[in-house]
Amino acid sequence: MDHNIAKIRHDYNLKGLHETDLAPDPLKQFKLWFSDVLNAGISEANAMLLSTVLNGRPSGRIVLLKDLNETGFSFFTNYQSKKGEEIGANPQVALTFFWKELERQVRIEGSIQKTTAAESDEYFAVRPRGSQIGAWVSDQSEVITGRDILEAKTRELNERFEGQTVPRPPHWGGYRVIPDYIEFWQGRPSRLHDRLAYLKTADSSWKIERLSP
Repeated sequence: MDHNIAKIRHDYNLKGLHETDLAPDPLKQFKLWFSDVLNAGISEANAMLLSTVLNGRPSGRIVLLKDLNETGFSFFTNYQSKKGEEIGANPQVALTFFWKELERQVRIEGSIQKTTAAESDEYFAVRPRGSQIGAWVSDQSEVITGRDILEAKTRELNERFEGQTVPRPPHWGGYRVIPDYIEFWQGRPSRLHDRLAYLKTADSSWKIERLSP
């Protein structure tokens, strides 16, 4: 092991997390923490790790949270991508947020489903035009011989849609993660972190448990 790596450490001292600090609903609690993140001016506050599993092999990548409602957490992507294939085969996924500036992490587990076409249309319509074109250009996760392929397709599609609204590609849209487990992690000194988890019960209420760090 590189000894310089082994020496990297940071002690967490900002604040603690107690059961009495929590809202009864984890989605409300997430909104409170997310508001703290936005108020702190943290870059890419909505970046989250999406973890999927196909045939027992896990895969992870960063995607961006684009909506949060009483049902769950939404993001948008190419349905024909590697992640889309994995989601289609196994709709059990996990999300992870880490905001190092606030010494906080949130872990989310649950099932995933597509958003409605109307929701996908609504979000696609407010994307920058370049991103709209990009959704048509990229056969996400497919092997290409070089960047010139993307550049040529971009020129072709800019010409095709010149002077008109770019429609949403049929292979592009949203997913919503519907949680049944949400864990809030607050860093504490000496690695004795606070971990409080919400578990959805059979009657759809939430049970809160403290976990050992």
